[in-house]
Amino acid sequence: MDFSFSPQEETFRQEFRSWLEANIPRDWRDDGELHDPDSKEEFERRRAWHRKLYDGGWMCIHWPEEYGGRGASLIEQVIYHEELDRAKAPPTVNFQGIARVGPTLMQWGTPEQKQRFIPRIPPAEEIWCQGLSEPNHGSDLAAVETRAIDQGDHFLVNGAKVWTSNAHHADYTTLLCRTDPDVPKHKGLSYLLVDMKSPGITVRPLVQITGEHGFNQVFFEDVQVPMANLVGEKNRGWMVAITNMMFERTIHGGRTDMMVEVEQLMNLAKQVERHGQPAWQDSYVRQRIAGFACEASALKYTSFRQLTRQLQGQPPGPEGSMMKLGTSTLNHRMQEFAMELLGPYSQFEYQADQAIDRGKWSHRMLAARRSTIAAGTNEIQHNIIGERVLGLPKG
Repeated sequence: MDFSFSPQEETFRQEFRSWLEANIPRDWRDDGELHDPDSKEEFERRRAWHRKLYDGGWMCIHWPEEYGGRGASLIEQVIYHEELDRAKAPPTVNFQGIARVGPTLMQWGTPEQKQRFIPRIPPAEEIWCQGLSEPNHGSDLAAVETRAIDQGDHFLVNGAKVWTSNAHHADYTTLLCRTDPDVPKHKGLSYLLVDMKSPGITVRPLVQITGEHGFNQVFFEDVQVPMANLVGEKNRGWMVAITNMMFERTIHGGRTDMMVEVEQLMNLAKQVERHGQPAWQDSYVRQRIAGFACEASALKYTSFRQLTRQLQGQPPGPEGSMMKLGTSTLNHRMQEFAMELLGPYSQFEYQADQAIDRGKWSHRMLAARRSTIAAGTNEIQHNIIGERVLGLPKG
Protein backbone atom coordinates (compact mmCIF):
# COMPACT_ATOMS: atom_id res chain seq x y z
CA MET A 1 0.00 0.00 0.00
CA ASP A 2 1.35 3.42 -0.98
CA PHE A 3 0.91 6.04 1.77
CA SER A 4 2.79 8.81 -0.05
CA PHE A 5 1.11 11.93 -1.43
CA SER A 6 1.43 13.23 -4.97
CA PRO A 7 3.30 16.50 -5.68
CA GLN A 8 -0.05 18.21 -6.32
CA GLU A 9 -1.40 17.01 -2.96
CA GLU A 10 1.73 18.19 -1.16
CA THR A 11 1.32 21.59 -2.85
CA PHE A 12 -2.23 21.69 -1.52
CA ARG A 13 -0.94 20.84 1.97
CA GLN A 14 1.70 23.59 1.91
CA GLU A 15 -0.82 26.14 0.64
CA PHE A 16 -3.24 25.44 3.49
CA ARG A 17 -0.48 25.15 6.11
CA SER A 18 0.91 28.56 5.12
CA TRP A 19 -2.55 30.10 5.24
CA LEU A 20 -3.20 28.70 8.72
CA GLU A 21 0.14 29.93 10.05
CA ALA A 22 -0.68 33.43 8.81
CA ASN A 23 -4.31 33.55 9.92
CA ILE A 24 -4.94 31.58 13.14
CA PRO A 25 -5.84 34.18 15.81
CA ARG A 26 -2.79 34.88 17.97
CA ASP A 27 -4.91 35.30 21.08
CA TRP A 28 -6.42 31.82 20.75
CA ARG A 29 -5.48 29.90 23.88
CA ASP A 30 -5.65 26.25 22.91
CA ASP A 31 -5.68 23.70 25.67
CA GLY A 32 -6.57 20.73 23.48
CA GLU A 33 -10.26 20.85 24.38
CA LEU A 34 -13.32 21.28 22.20
CA HIS A 35 -15.89 22.44 24.73
CA ASP A 36 -19.45 23.21 23.76
CA PRO A 37 -19.87 26.96 23.18
CA ASP A 38 -22.57 27.57 25.80
CA SER A 39 -22.15 31.35 25.82
CA LYS A 40 -23.12 33.64 22.99
CA GLU A 41 -19.73 35.34 23.26
CA GLU A 42 -17.79 32.12 22.72
CA PHE A 43 -20.07 31.10 19.88
CA GLU A 44 -19.56 34.41 18.11
CA ARG A 45 -15.80 34.11 18.62
CA ARG A 46 -15.87 30.80 16.80
CA ARG A 47 -18.16 32.21 14.12
CA ALA A 48 -15.57 34.93 13.41
CA TRP A 49 -12.89 32.27 12.85
CA HIS A 50 -15.33 30.27 10.72
CA ARG A 51 -15.95 33.36 8.58
CA LYS A 52 -12.21 33.93 8.21
CA LEU A 53 -11.80 30.42 6.80
CA TYR A 54 -14.74 31.07 4.48
CA ASP A 55 -13.36 34.38 3.24
CA GLY A 56 -10.02 32.69 2.59
CA GLY A 57 -11.65 29.98 0.47
CA TRP A 58 -11.09 27.24 3.07
CA MET A 59 -14.63 26.34 4.11
CA CYS A 60 -16.68 23.48 2.63
CA ILE A 61 -13.77 22.43 0.44
CA HIS A 62 -15.46 19.07 -0.24
CA TRP A 63 -18.56 20.73 -1.69
CA PRO A 64 -18.90 20.97 -5.48
CA GLU A 65 -17.71 24.24 -6.96
CA GLU A 66 -21.25 25.10 -8.08
CA TYR A 67 -22.23 25.31 -4.40
CA GLY A 68 -19.23 27.36 -3.33
CA GLY A 69 -16.77 24.58 -2.52
CA ARG A 70 -13.51 23.53 -4.09
CA GLY A 71 -14.59 20.09 -5.23
CA ALA A 72 -11.72 18.75 -3.13
CA SER A 73 -10.75 15.12 -3.55
CA LEU A 74 -10.99 12.66 -0.68
CA ILE A 75 -7.21 12.81 -0.21
CA GLU A 76 -7.31 16.61 -0.08
CA GLN A 77 -10.03 16.43 2.56
CA VAL A 78 -7.79 14.14 4.65
CA ILE A 79 -4.90 16.58 4.27
CA TYR A 80 -7.17 19.51 5.16
CA HIS A 81 -8.19 17.95 8.48
CA GLU A 82 -4.66 16.78 9.23
CA GLU A 83 -3.44 20.36 8.91
CA LEU A 84 -6.25 21.73 11.07
CA ASP A 85 -5.30 19.22 13.76
CA ARG A 86 -1.57 19.92 13.39
CA ALA A 87 -2.11 23.67 13.73
CA LYS A 88 -4.49 23.23 16.69
CA ALA A 89 -6.90 25.52 14.89
CA PRO A 90 -9.92 26.91 16.75
CA PRO A 91 -13.24 25.09 16.30
CA THR A 92 -15.70 26.43 13.74
CA VAL A 93 -19.50 26.60 13.83
CA ASN A 94 -22.33 25.23 11.64
CA PHE A 95 -21.00 21.68 11.60
CA GLN A 96 -24.48 20.23 11.06
CA GLY A 97 -25.18 22.52 8.13
CA ILE A 98 -21.88 21.90 6.37
CA ALA A 99 -21.52 18.17 6.98
CA ARG A 100 -25.14 17.02 6.72
CA VAL A 101 -27.80 19.55 5.76
CA GLY A 102 -26.01 21.05 2.75
CA PRO A 103 -25.06 17.71 1.14
CA THR A 104 -28.53 16.29 1.84
CA LEU A 105 -30.21 19.27 0.17
CA MET A 106 -27.86 18.95 -2.80
CA GLN A 107 -29.27 15.47 -3.35
CA TRP A 108 -32.92 15.91 -2.33
CA GLY A 109 -33.75 19.61 -2.30
CA THR A 110 -35.88 21.45 -4.83
CA PRO A 111 -34.19 24.19 -6.92
CA GLU A 112 -35.90 26.76 -4.70
CA GLN A 113 -34.68 25.07 -1.50
CA LYS A 114 -31.13 24.84 -2.82
CA GLN A 115 -31.14 28.50 -3.80
CA ARG A 116 -32.65 29.65 -0.51
CA PHE A 117 -30.70 27.60 2.04
CA ILE A 118 -27.40 26.29 0.69
CA PRO A 119 -25.57 29.61 0.03
CA ARG A 120 -26.12 30.73 3.65
CA ILE A 121 -24.51 27.63 5.17
CA PRO A 122 -20.78 28.03 4.32
CA PRO A 123 -20.44 31.61 5.69
CA ALA A 124 -22.44 30.63 8.82
CA GLU A 125 -25.08 33.24 8.07
CA GLU A 126 -27.65 30.65 9.19
CA ILE A 127 -26.81 28.01 11.79
CA TRP A 128 -28.38 24.55 11.61
CA CYS A 129 -29.23 21.75 14.02
CA GLN A 130 -31.01 18.48 13.32
CA GLY A 131 -34.18 17.07 14.88
CA LEU A 132 -33.91 13.29 14.73
CA SER A 133 -33.77 11.52 18.13
CA GLU A 134 -36.78 11.51 20.43
CA PRO A 135 -37.17 10.91 24.18
CA ASN A 136 -39.17 7.67 23.96
CA HIS A 137 -37.33 5.73 21.26
CA GLY A 138 -33.59 5.76 21.83
CA SER A 139 -31.81 4.60 18.68
CA ASP A 140 -35.00 3.44 16.91
CA LEU A 141 -35.15 6.48 14.66
CA ALA A 142 -38.02 5.22 12.51
CA ALA A 143 -40.31 5.09 15.56
CA VAL A 144 -40.55 8.89 15.86
CA GLU A 145 -43.83 10.24 17.22
CA THR A 146 -43.51 13.95 16.41
CA ARG A 147 -46.55 14.58 14.22
CA ALA A 148 -46.88 16.88 11.22
CA ILE A 149 -50.47 17.29 10.01
CA ASP A 150 -51.02 18.46 6.45
CA GLN A 151 -53.01 21.72 6.51
CA GLY A 152 -52.84 22.40 2.78
CA ASP A 153 -50.27 25.17 2.52
CA HIS A 154 -48.42 24.18 5.70
CA PHE A 155 -47.84 21.42 8.23
CA LEU A 156 -48.87 21.72 11.88
CA VAL A 157 -46.13 20.13 14.02
CA ASN A 158 -46.40 18.82 17.58
CA GLY A 159 -43.85 16.72 19.46
CA ALA A 160 -40.36 16.77 20.96
CA LYS A 161 -36.76 16.05 19.98
CA VAL A 162 -33.81 15.35 22.25
CA TRP A 163 -29.98 15.44 22.20
CA THR A 164 -30.20 18.28 19.71
CA SER A 165 -26.72 19.78 19.46
CA ASN A 166 -26.51 23.55 19.00
CA ALA A 167 -30.28 24.08 19.12
CA HIS A 168 -29.73 27.09 21.41
CA HIS A 169 -27.69 28.77 18.65
CA ALA A 170 -29.51 27.46 15.57
CA ASP A 171 -31.58 29.44 13.08
CA TYR A 172 -33.01 26.32 11.39
CA THR A 173 -33.43 22.63 12.09
CA THR A 174 -34.12 19.61 9.95
CA LEU A 175 -37.05 17.64 11.34
CA LEU A 176 -38.00 14.01 10.79
CA CYS A 177 -41.66 13.64 11.70
CA ARG A 178 -44.65 11.37 11.17
CA THR A 179 -47.16 12.43 8.56
CA ASP A 180 -49.07 9.14 8.25
CA PRO A 181 -49.55 7.07 11.45
CA ASP A 182 -51.52 4.31 9.67
CA VAL A 183 -48.70 2.79 7.61
CA PRO A 184 -45.53 0.87 8.61
CA LYS A 185 -43.24 3.16 10.57
CA HIS A 186 -40.60 3.62 7.84
CA LYS A 187 -43.21 4.67 5.26
CA GLY A 188 -45.13 7.39 7.05
CA LEU A 189 -42.30 9.85 7.69
CA SER A 190 -41.51 13.24 6.18
CA TYR A 191 -38.43 15.47 6.33
CA LEU A 192 -38.97 19.18 6.99
CA LEU A 193 -36.88 22.34 7.27
CA VAL A 194 -38.06 24.38 10.26
CA ASP A 195 -37.32 27.95 11.28
CA MET A 196 -36.20 27.79 14.93
CA LYS A 197 -37.72 31.24 15.53
CA SER A 198 -41.21 29.93 14.71
CA PRO A 199 -43.90 30.45 17.37
CA GLY A 200 -44.44 27.32 19.44
CA ILE A 201 -40.77 26.15 19.63
CA THR A 202 -39.15 25.86 23.07
CA VAL A 203 -35.49 24.95 23.59
CA ARG A 204 -34.43 23.56 26.97
CA PRO A 205 -30.77 22.78 27.75
CA LEU A 206 -29.61 19.33 28.82
CA VAL A 207 -26.80 20.06 31.26
CA GLN A 208 -24.08 17.43 31.07
CA ILE A 209 -21.87 16.17 33.86
CA THR A 210 -19.16 18.54 32.56
CA GLY A 211 -21.47 21.48 33.26
CA GLU A 212 -21.93 22.25 29.57
CA HIS A 213 -25.23 22.22 27.71
CA GLY A 214 -24.42 21.77 24.04
CA PHE A 215 -27.26 19.23 23.90
CA ASN A 216 -30.87 20.35 24.16
CA GLN A 217 -34.44 19.14 24.18
CA VAL A 218 -36.70 20.91 21.68
CA PHE A 219 -40.48 21.06 22.01
CA PHE A 220 -42.89 21.80 19.15
CA GLU A 221 -46.40 23.00 19.96
CA ASP A 222 -48.67 23.83 16.99
CA VAL A 223 -45.67 24.97 14.93
CA GLN A 224 -46.54 25.96 11.36
CA VAL A 225 -44.07 24.82 8.70
CA PRO A 226 -44.62 25.93 5.08
CA MET A 227 -45.32 23.13 2.61
CA ALA A 228 -42.42 24.54 0.56
CA ASN A 229 -40.07 23.32 3.32
CA LEU A 230 -40.84 19.65 2.70
CA VAL A 231 -37.69 17.90 1.43
CA GLY A 232 -38.41 15.02 -0.92
CA GLU A 233 -41.87 13.50 -1.05
CA LYS A 234 -44.41 13.48 1.74
CA ASN A 235 -44.37 10.16 3.64
CA ARG A 236 -41.06 9.20 2.00
CA GLY A 237 -38.75 11.11 4.29
CA TRP A 238 -37.01 7.99 5.54
CA MET A 239 -34.79 7.93 2.44
CA VAL A 240 -33.84 11.56 3.03
CA ALA A 241 -33.01 10.77 6.65
CA ILE A 242 -30.87 7.81 5.56
CA THR A 243 -28.90 10.14 3.30
CA ASN A 244 -28.35 12.49 6.23
CA MET A 245 -27.21 9.65 8.49
CA MET A 246 -24.78 8.33 5.90
CA PHE A 247 -23.00 11.67 6.00
CA GLU A 248 -23.15 11.57 9.82
CA ARG A 249 -21.63 8.10 10.11
CA THR A 250 -18.88 8.97 7.63
CA ILE A 251 -17.84 11.91 9.80
CA HIS A 252 -18.18 10.26 13.19
CA GLY A 253 -16.50 7.14 11.86
CA GLY A 254 -13.15 8.37 13.08
CA ARG A 255 -11.26 11.13 11.31
CA THR A 256 -9.20 12.14 14.35
CA ASP A 257 -5.76 10.57 14.69
CA MET A 258 -5.87 9.04 18.18
CA MET A 259 -2.08 9.09 18.34
CA VAL A 260 -2.33 12.78 19.28
CA GLU A 261 -4.13 11.78 22.49
CA VAL A 262 -1.58 9.00 23.11
CA GLU A 263 1.27 11.51 22.91
CA GLN A 264 -0.51 13.84 25.31
CA LEU A 265 -1.01 10.94 27.73
CA MET A 266 2.69 10.15 27.45
CA ASN A 267 3.53 13.76 28.32
CA LEU A 268 1.25 13.54 31.34
CA ALA A 269 3.09 10.42 32.52
CA LYS A 270 6.33 12.40 32.41
CA GLN A 271 4.83 15.18 34.57
CA VAL A 272 3.28 13.22 37.42
CA GLU A 273 5.10 11.04 39.93
CA ARG A 274 4.56 7.40 40.78
CA HIS A 275 6.51 5.87 43.71
CA GLY A 276 8.71 8.94 43.99
CA GLN A 277 9.76 9.17 40.34
CA PRO A 278 8.16 10.23 37.05
CA ALA A 279 5.39 7.78 36.21
CA TRP A 280 6.97 7.30 32.78
CA GLN A 281 9.85 5.44 34.47
CA ASP A 282 7.40 2.71 35.56
CA SER A 283 7.34 -0.16 33.05
CA TYR A 284 3.65 -0.78 33.81
CA VAL A 285 2.81 2.78 32.72
CA ARG A 286 4.91 2.54 29.56
CA GLN A 287 3.31 -0.78 28.65
CA ARG A 288 -0.20 0.59 29.09
CA ILE A 289 0.54 3.63 26.93
CA ALA A 290 2.29 1.44 24.34
CA GLY A 291 -0.87 -0.65 24.18
CA PHE A 292 -2.93 2.46 23.53
CA ALA A 293 -0.47 3.45 20.79
CA CYS A 294 -0.87 0.07 19.10
CA GLU A 295 -4.65 0.41 19.13
CA ALA A 296 -4.44 3.97 17.80
CA SER A 297 -2.24 2.78 14.93
CA ALA A 298 -4.65 -0.05 14.13
CA LEU A 299 -7.54 2.45 14.01
CA LYS A 300 -5.54 4.73 11.73
CA TYR A 301 -4.95 1.97 9.21
CA THR A 302 -8.56 0.87 9.48
CA SER A 303 -9.51 4.41 8.48
CA PHE A 304 -7.20 4.03 5.47
CA ARG A 305 -9.16 0.93 4.48
CA GLN A 306 -12.33 3.00 4.58
CA LEU A 307 -10.65 5.71 2.50
CA THR A 308 -9.47 3.12 -0.04
CA ARG A 309 -13.03 1.82 -0.49
CA GLN A 310 -14.22 5.35 -1.19
CA LEU A 311 -11.39 6.03 -3.65
CA GLN A 312 -12.30 2.86 -5.51
CA GLY A 313 -15.95 3.91 -5.72
CA GLN A 314 -17.14 1.03 -3.55
CA PRO A 315 -20.16 1.30 -1.21
CA PRO A 316 -19.50 1.99 2.49
CA GLY A 317 -18.22 -1.02 4.38
CA PRO A 318 -18.13 -1.94 8.07
CA GLU A 319 -15.13 0.32 8.73
CA GLY A 320 -17.35 3.24 9.72
CA SER A 321 -18.96 1.30 12.57
CA MET A 322 -15.62 -0.21 13.55
CA MET A 323 -13.96 3.21 13.68
CA LYS A 324 -16.78 4.77 15.68
CA LEU A 325 -16.76 1.90 18.17
CA GLY A 326 -12.98 1.68 18.37
CA THR A 327 -12.24 5.38 18.80
CA SER A 328 -14.92 5.96 21.43
CA THR A 329 -13.95 2.97 23.57
CA LEU A 330 -10.20 3.66 23.26
CA ASN A 331 -10.74 7.28 24.23
CA HIS A 332 -12.77 6.25 27.28
CA ARG A 333 -10.10 3.81 28.51
CA MET A 334 -7.34 6.38 27.95
CA GLN A 335 -9.15 8.99 30.03
CA GLU A 336 -9.68 6.47 32.83
CA PHE A 337 -5.95 5.71 32.79
CA ALA A 338 -5.21 9.43 32.97
CA MET A 339 -7.25 9.54 36.17
CA GLU A 340 -5.15 6.66 37.52
CA LEU A 341 -1.95 8.58 36.71
CA LEU A 342 -3.20 11.78 38.30
CA GLY A 343 -4.21 10.11 41.54
CA PRO A 344 -5.57 12.75 43.96
CA TYR A 345 -5.03 15.46 41.32
CA SER A 346 -7.82 13.84 39.29
CA GLN A 347 -10.30 15.47 41.66
CA PHE A 348 -9.50 18.96 40.44
CA GLU A 349 -12.09 20.43 38.10
CA TYR A 350 -11.31 22.01 34.76
CA GLN A 351 -9.33 25.28 35.15
CA ALA A 352 -9.09 24.83 38.92
CA ASP A 353 -6.10 26.30 40.73
CA GLN A 354 -3.19 23.86 41.09
CA ALA A 355 -4.76 21.45 38.56
CA ILE A 356 -2.30 19.67 36.27
CA ASP A 357 -2.77 20.70 32.61
CA ARG A 358 -5.40 23.13 33.86
CA GLY A 359 -7.66 20.20 34.74
CA LYS A 360 -8.36 19.19 31.15
CA TRP A 361 -8.05 15.48 31.93
CA SER A 362 -10.96 15.41 34.36
CA HIS A 363 -13.07 17.23 31.79
CA ARG A 364 -12.10 14.71 29.12
CA MET A 365 -12.92 11.81 31.39
CA LEU A 366 -16.37 13.18 32.16
CA ALA A 367 -17.01 13.96 28.49
CA ALA A 368 -15.78 10.57 27.19
CA ARG A 369 -19.18 8.89 27.55
CA ARG A 370 -20.66 11.37 25.09
CA SER A 371 -18.87 9.83 22.09
CA THR A 372 -20.27 6.38 22.94
CA ILE A 373 -23.79 7.72 22.32
CA ALA A 374 -23.45 10.23 19.45
CA ALA A 375 -24.11 9.10 15.85
CA GLY A 376 -25.54 5.76 16.94
CA THR A 377 -24.80 4.19 20.30
CA ASN A 378 -21.95 1.72 20.70
CA GLU A 379 -24.55 -0.99 21.30
CA ILE A 380 -25.97 -0.26 17.84
CA GLN A 381 -22.47 -0.46 16.33
CA HIS A 382 -21.92 -3.84 18.00
CA ASN A 383 -25.15 -5.07 16.40
CA ILE A 384 -24.14 -3.78 12.96
CA ILE A 385 -20.75 -5.47 13.14
CA GLY A 386 -22.13 -8.70 14.59
CA GLU A 387 -25.02 -9.10 12.17
CA ARG A 388 -23.68 -7.60 8.93
CA VAL A 389 -19.99 -8.49 9.19
CA LEU A 390 -19.77 -11.60 11.34
CA GLY A 391 -23.13 -13.00 10.26
CA LEU A 392 -24.31 -13.63 13.80
CA PRO A 393 -28.02 -14.20 14.46
CA LYS A 394 -30.04 -11.30 15.78
CA GLY A 395 -30.25 -11.22 19.56
